[in-house]
Amino acid sequence: MPNGIILTDYLGRAVRVTQERQKHILEHLEMAGQLGRLSETLAQPELVVATKVDESVHVYHRFYAVTPVTSKYLQVAVKLLAKDAFVLTAFYSNRSKRGVELWRA
Repeated sequence: MPNGIILTDYLGRAVRVTQERQKHILEHLEMAGQLGRLSETLAQPELVVATKVDESVHVYHRFYAVTPVTSKYLQVAVKLLAKDAFVLTAFYSNRSKRGVELWRA
């Protein structure tokens, strides 16, 4: 796909990652070379929460003991619409995002 890539989440949904969103994610310098982990986090999250501000935004979490910035959770925020799903952002964090728990491994 010339405008980005398609990944699959843990429920088998196609999730778009546009070139613009890839560029945004790479503004977090520690995210360079982390596309494989982003894909893994969507496909095999340890926790998924709906954000309190927008319940159509789900944050997928997966803990990594070794990252470019020590041990952290990779968080991938996905906007889920009736017929579309796309990544908003992805970054490493010390703690999980608060929200309504939708799924836990």
